[in-house]
Amino acid sequence: MKHEPQLELRQLTDEDMAESFALSQFAFQYELTPQEREERMRLADPSQYWGIWIDGRLASKLMIYDFHMWLGGRVLAMGGIAGVATWPEYRRQGLVGRLLKHALETMRRRGQSVSLLHPFDFAFYRRFGWETLCDFRKYKLETDKIKGVFSHAPGTVVRVEPVPEVLGPLYEAYAEQYSGMLQRDEKWWRERIFTSKKGTAAVYRNAGGEARGYVFYQVRERVCKVHELVWLDEEARSALWKFIADHDSMMDRVELQAPIDDKLPFLLPNPRFAQETVPYFMVRIVDVEAFLAQYPFTASGAEEAWTLRLRDEQAAWNDGLFRLRIGADGRAEARKQEHEQAATAALELSIQTLSTLLVGYQSVDFLQGIGRLAGPAEDVRRLAARLPQRTTYLADFF
Repeated sequence: MKHEPQLELRQLTDEDMAESFALSQFAFQYELTPQEREERMRLADPSQYWGIWIDGRLASKLMIYDFHMWLGGRVLAMGGIAGVATWPEYRRQGLVGRLLKHALETMRRRGQSVSLLHPFDFAFYRRFGWETLCDFRKYKLETDKIKGVFSHAPGTVVRVEPVPEVLGPLYEAYAEQYSGMLQRDEKWWRERIFTSKKGTAAVYRNAGGEARGYVFYQVRERVCKVHELVWLDEEARSALWKFIADHDSMMDRVELQAPIDDKLPFLLPNPRFAQETVPYFMVRIVDVEAFLAQYPFTASGAEEAWTLRLRDEQAAWNDGLFRLRIGADGRAEARKQEHEQAATAALELSIQTLSTLLVGYQSVDFLQGIGRLAGPAEDVRRLAARLPQRTTYLADFF
């Protein structure tokens, strides 16, 4: 008689973590020292992990971080999917799909109306409703490109101890300007930022003594690796770049990543240096009704309404017809309609398209032009006018 494998999907326990780490090391090709393994075991929270067991053996797993992210100047609860891995003998059996669908249900239950993940393959995760959130610019520039370019600022740059109390408020003020950035808590700063990235921190204070930016960096083997460059005005940007350039006797090259709209090349006399655009994270709306109720639509002169026909093959609660109302103050309400025939006209789009549109990665005009958004032209125009303008960016990795 053919053996029918016994499948179990459940949350991990403390006793399962060693098996989970073994799978991660195999799938992501790294090896932990005994000390590193002990530290990760200490920090791990089994309640964030879900796995599928087949005949009592862990076959596939993922984790859901409990995060908050900035979106259009507001903070939303966000589920960060990470550590997705399957042993080779269990691959291509739909296990990750089951875990992702369960993750959507779990995040919805927890009030996480949006989710981010870093894909190994964009096409794979598009099948489950995620779409591109952001790109970033990767710079490698020789020291002589910045030497003597940036002038003295009226304030001062002072080296400081890299601690959340000093850098955190500056980071949050910077992160608020983008869509997609994490709201970092003290634990994330200490366990993920300062543990994985070593180096020096320096803060710029203007003539009034107000902190307006910081750089966190390391110079090693004549390369200056800028972990983070945060500035709240042009004065701070110029002062921090001059501070970096003044390390010229120690370095030959500077490396960093920046938001896709960064203007450093334009500021330099010679903008010809190594620049790469890197597609980065993906985003997905988990719960359309909850997400739209929190979304920061722009204010207008009057209340407006739309009908959305949304396709979501993985989350039935998002699939169907929705009536979206946005008040004059920008507050919105979306309700799923029971009778689709009641709609005379609707904007038609998938959950992937709605996700990338509302975070601001792609525009209404572009998505309509390529056929991913359909509907009456006037409805499309009115919706475009209510969307906030923010560059998408994520400075973290998980």
